[in-house]
Amino acid sequence: MPMKYENVCLEVFACTVPEEVVTSAAIEARLAPLYSRLRLPEGRLELMTGIAQRRFWPPGMLPSEKSVQTAEKAIRLASLDKGHIGALVHGSVCRDYLEPATASGVHHGLGLSRECMVYDVSNACLGLLNGVVQIANMIELGQIRAGVAVGTESSRSLVETTIRQLNADLSLTRKTIKQAVASLTIGSGSAAILLTDRELSRTGNRLVGGLARANSDFCHLCRSDQQDAAGADMKPLMYTDSETLMREGVRTARLAFPEFLDTVGWDAGDVDKTFCHQVGRAHHRLLFETLDLNRAIDYSTVEFLGNTGSVALPMTAALGIESGHVNNSDHLALLGIGSGINVVMLGVDWQCSLVEKVI
Repeated sequence: MPMKYENVCLEVFACTVPEEVVTSAAIEARLAPLYSRLRLPEGRLELMTGIAQRRFWPPGMLPSEKSVQTAEKAIRLASLDKGHIGALVHGSVCRDYLEPATASGVHHGLGLSRECMVYDVSNACLGLLNGVVQIANMIELGQIRAGVAVGTESSRSLVETTIRQLNADLSLTRKTIKQAVASLTIGSGSAAILLTDRELSRTGNRLVGGLARANSDFCHLCRSDQQDAAGADMKPLMYTDSETLMREGVRTARLAFPEFLDTVGWDAGDVDKTFCHQVGRAHHRLLFETLDLNRAIDYSTVEFLGNTGSVALPMTAALGIESGHVNNSDHLALLGIGSGINVVMLGVDWQCSLVEKVI
């Protein structure tokens, strides 16, 4: 599905990074019973994924707590009157409860108006980008003047539950543990994306358009064990065919990319900078080789943040912009690929960066 915009600006990316650092070496130390039983070499996890560390929130923290903090930061950076915000979308996999929507608690914490539309979106690693599209559509239609897509992912429970399961299941082999490797790469983080109409914008960072494509033939490649888990006490497990998911996800991106370029009116050589979903070193290399893009135009955080799910791309954008990766007048491509398989690609004519040092 192609999308084009004339009146929408992507004003701010903001993020909050957890303080607690968890190295791949530390995870392997906790997996000593498994490693000993299967005679696995130390350093295997980082070698396979390129991920040296990821971060955790404190135990018991609810996603809404950090989502309020991150959305508040985005609003502050934009110097935007909260009365202009007409939509708040909470797009992370993690949420406080099955109901009400986590967005309701974030709306309350931010003190937004009663006229603001509030809801959650769930779509694996693409929830926040889907939220951006929905907010952009509302702005383009003249229904609202500004909106925020925000989310917070918390990986502690998934990683710790996976470690316990791997150590306890004596039937596992070197082959069968592969479905659990992706779960050990997951990190925590929080991100917000604030959009406005062109008249409210301080930056002129125009969202030109984008493309969404689904390939649900492969919806079974990454799934959770507990479909109804939510909140601070959740104990999830994930089963992921990482190799097939990577291959088919990149193949779907390859099919989508030419149509994306046509929609935004660019050639591949017009793409100055990219921010992508952060999975691992092999995925990054294959994606850029397949799309015939120079990897130097990309900014990567997977090495020190791991895969932070739906907030991975916007967190990376916030950190990359803060570091000076994006220049004024750059054509910026946001390349999102999520399990399902779904792809969302968005193009932005970047003019000005509103930043606040994060880490």
